[in-house]
Amino acid sequence: MRAAHNSPKRTPWAAALALAVVSALAAACSSSSNPAAPRIEVSAGEHDREACPVVFPLPEGLRTGSGFALVREDTGRPVAFQYLGGDPPRGVFILDEPLPAGSARIYRLVPHRPRPGPPAVETAAGRGTITVRRRGRPVLVYHAETVEPPEGADPVYRRSGFIHPLYTPSGKVVTDDFPPDHLHQHGLFFAWVDTVFEGREVDFWNQDKKLGDVIHTAIRRTVSGPVFAEFAVTLAHIDKTAPGGPKPALQETWTVRAYDTPGPFLIDFESEQRTASASPLLVRQFRYGGFAVRGAREWLGQPESDFLTSEGKTRSDGNHTRPVWVEIHGLVDGAPAGVLVMSNPSNFRHPQPVRLHPSKPYFCFAPNVAGDFTIEPGRPYVSRYRIAVHDGPPDTEANRRLYAAYADPPEARLRD
Repeated sequence: MRAAHNSPKRTPWAAALALAVVSALAAACSSSSNPAAPRIEVSAGEHDREACPVVFPLPEGLRTGSGFALVREDTGRPVAFQYLGGDPPRGVFILDEPLPAGSARIYRLVPHRPRPGPPAVETAAGRGTITVRRRGRPVLVYHAETVEPPEGADPVYRRSGFIHPLYTPSGKVVTDDFPPDHLHQHGLFFAWVDTVFEGREVDFWNQDKKLGDVIHTAIRRTVSGPVFAEFAVTLAHIDKTAPGGPKPALQETWTVRAYDTPGPFLIDFESEQRTASASPLLVRQFRYGGFAVRGAREWLGQPESDFLTSEGKTRSDGNHTRPVWVEIHGLVDGAPAGVLVMSNPSNFRHPQPVRLHPSKPYFCFAPNVAGDFTIEPGRPYVSRYRIAVHDGPPDTEANRRLYAAYADPPEARLRD
């Protein structure tokens, strides 16, 4: 993924905004030597760090992050940061320069009244969609309204609650929707296959069985900002065979966050699945199911298209292995591109088994391959993945660096 080392081309408005920020902070930077300004130490730890998100705690009295700017103590240069929330509240910024393993860097929060300007990363609501853009370039589209299948296809395949297209920074589309060979697959989606709910067998993945489905139900929030854009949505996993009519088995919340990082588009995906009633959902052992990616239509049958895992395995030998990351890649419009998906160490049965299809351009993280499990009332099933979408061929070293930043992020702490 050599594109990871490239710097983004800044649009005129972005350059103007950066100049305005620097000018506005000229006086504030002199305050960076003020002992009263809160200091934040970022430690690289065991890994070299480059252009990765850094999450830091906000000190008492600065619980919203408003009215302050982040500056480097050594240079006085401003660094964009954004309020992240949480308990206790936190902020996040993108590491502005490489930080070698074993080293540390100090930043300060100084008083600053921000000037209005366009966000670096933004969400935009359209007709039944949420589009995320980074510096004017599309990153992804989420479908809140039902999308009808191609003409002539069974209406059972209509679907909402998925992400497509997923774009590379150059604008190439690396996902597919309603692929002719698997009409039930849609870009980035999440569904279980062999389940039991209230004694009934339900398949939420294969819509043609008419047993279950997954639908969008609500948009909870959208956020735009200088460091990330985010949206949260809710979905329902529907048992279509319930005696009284369709009944939700699971309520799911997606939180999707895209960062203003150079190089690949970097996206954090979190799913929280809760039972929709007092009834548990048994997920039975099966060869696929879970969080899935359907790759570009061009990749179907393309000799150059393949998978690469953290263990160096490919389509030929990687199915049902347990890597910490998987990349799907191939040629789009004659040029290489790919999607890297990294599994968080907190995930159930991490490292999770993966389904790498022997001939189709799709894969999924499928913990159910390792055996049955149950989603119980009051015990949410939480899944977290980081996605890097890039132009260019796979780059194992870049993938390892990206995974280290996700699985073992830089430590940031308040200093006296």
